[in-house]
Amino acid sequence: MKIGYARVSTGEQNLGLQRNALEAAGCEVIYQDKGISGITIERGGLTQALSALGEGDMLVVWKLDRLGRSLGFLCDLVNHLGQQGVHFQSLTDGIDTTTSSGKLVFHIMGALAEFERDLIRERTRAGMKAAKKRGKHVGRPKALSPAQMRQMRELLAAGKTQREVAELLGVSANTIGRAKKKG
Repeated sequence: MKIGYARVSTGEQNLGLQRNALEAAGCEVIYQDKGISGITIERGGLTQALSALGEGDMLVVWKLDRLGRSLGFLCDLVNHLGQQGVHFQSLTDGIDTTTSSGKLVFHIMGALAEFERDLIRERTRAGMKAAKKRGKHVGRPKALSPAQMRQMRELLAAGKTQREVAELLGVSANTIGRAKKKG
């Protein structure tokens, strides 16, 4: 069965063009979202469409950006569909995972998404390295300030338990234990 999905970003936009194309492509059921951005992953119509799909079915969209704006999300979604035996078709983008050329286009897109993720990871690492060189703290903020560390040492030396100190400082007992090991 062919199941269609249509989406427009604003309430003023019309779903007519998409619905007509999906009906002409043979979609028996069309789910839709109106006034919802493609960046939003949780969408009622999309969730219904995905739930209705079974092995051998096909999810059809008018254009890839109607399904989502993030290439990573699109690749993950279509790969997930493929693992469930569900095919995918984007009418205006020439993607049809039942054909060799459609699979090729999709795999190229997947490779580009992976490349993009790797570039982001490299830039993040380089930024963190540069920040460390400048003396900036990288990562989570410290749970205890220097003043709290002094207070922790004083309280522990006075005979308070880790749990009591943790409650007084508003942190977990594990945080006190780790801080105690670091000195």
